[in-house]
Amino acid sequence: MKKSIMLWSAPLLFLAACGNNAENNSEENGGAAEANEPENTEEADDTSEEASDDTVEIEFWHGMGGGLGDTLEALVDDFNASQDDYYIQPEYQGSYEELLTQFRTVGGTETAPALVQMFEVGTKYMIESDYITPVQEWIDAEDYDVDQLEENILSYYTVDDQLYSMPFNSSTPALYFNVDKFEEAGLDPNNPPRTFSEIAEAAVALTDDDTYGFSMLGHGWFFEQLIATQGQEYVDMDNGRSGDATEVTFGGEEGLKVYEWLNDMNEAGTFEYFGRDWDDLRAAFQNGDVAMYMDSSAGTKQAVEDAPFEVDLSFVPHADDIDPNGVVVGGASVWMGSGISEEEQRGAWEFMKWFNEPDVQAEWHVNTGYFSTHPDAYDEEIVAEEHEQFPQLTVPIDQLQETVPSTATQGALITVFPESREQVVTSLEALYQGTSPEEALQQAVEGSNRAIEVSGRASE
Repeated sequence: MKKSIMLWSAPLLFLAACGNNAENNSEENGGAAEANEPENTEEADDTSEEASDDTVEIEFWHGMGGGLGDTLEALVDDFNASQDDYYIQPEYQGSYEELLTQFRTVGGTETAPALVQMFEVGTKYMIESDYITPVQEWIDAEDYDVDQLEENILSYYTVDDQLYSMPFNSSTPALYFNVDKFEEAGLDPNNPPRTFSEIAEAAVALTDDDTYGFSMLGHGWFFEQLIATQGQEYVDMDNGRSGDATEVTFGGEEGLKVYEWLNDMNEAGTFEYFGRDWDDLRAAFQNGDVAMYMDSSAGTKQAVEDAPFEVDLSFVPHADDIDPNGVVVGGASVWMGSGISEEEQRGAWEFMKWFNEPDVQAEWHVNTGYFSTHPDAYDEEIVAEEHEQFPQLTVPIDQLQETVPSTATQGALITVFPESREQVVTSLEALYQGTSPEEALQQAVEGSNRAIEVSGRASE
């Protein structure tokens, strides 16, 4: 099959770690289940009850469009109808980047929203902004049992034993594969490949004149997962959690294993690069142009429903001869603004608690594909029915819950994450064009370190 490398000179990837254009608004970091729906630019539904004179109105800025926005607004309506003290007013602000820009202009003032959704790579900025009140203050004041929530989601937003924001929409990557292609190639879909070498061997069996065995999106989120599962941190200072990171730490053997693995398949003609656009790679999978690829867990149901063949999922691949550590969550969390009244903060906190109740999280999981922040939600009847119809949904949940807690799987905190991701993607594109794994990896290291250095000087 003729090999053609497709390159895009896209702007910096400011998308979230879980990623996709779907909510990209939304996640980029990990595809939303409603990826192909138009953005919802309307404010709260006209049929929603208006706040009465006796209720405290709570502004909630978010970046969820399309069907995701519809689901969010429906749940907000449920909260508003459940009590008379507070009225949550959801306000769509566009993409995550647009949302961050808007928040920067009003953060810390009386006009700031009481609630704001922020993608995970904005975590360090939010902590250092002085525009937020850590939710830990309310947790401590009420002795709220945060241990009831999913530990491997909470960990990303926890720094120095303080939970700064409440998890909201969370997903992780998973390996998607074409079951029909597996069976045609004599591979066992009930025992999918897990290690780098197993993926490479399966890719050989799956590649023919019409299909490439494996592909990976041009997005740094996936590289981060492939080193985190090896137990390797992305940056120094305990992944930026014990102090400001000064350099990346992925340039050693762990990072090189990833680059060599991709390079070997690329040179063997069993790997194809479909660029940086989530929809392009998803379309290639749906069309049978590629048999295995990594995508966000949030897109599971849509992939299963859209494909003209059977789709199944497995855990993220890992390097040979290691015990995999698991994955890092992507997506976004909800922050409580500062500079607002205590009444508004109280209302924001009440909504945060309500949103994380098992029955609410069950609705959220079923209608969006995101993880439940409360594990008990998976015992709810509507979830059990959904998982019976789509058993593939349970694979990312198992992967998340089996993740080994560490600073590597907790995720890195750096203000220049988008710039570093761009450096990684650019270096991988060079790899696919013939640059050696060692040289390509070094490009990513040097480019990321320059961004960290410039950022450090700017903050002095």
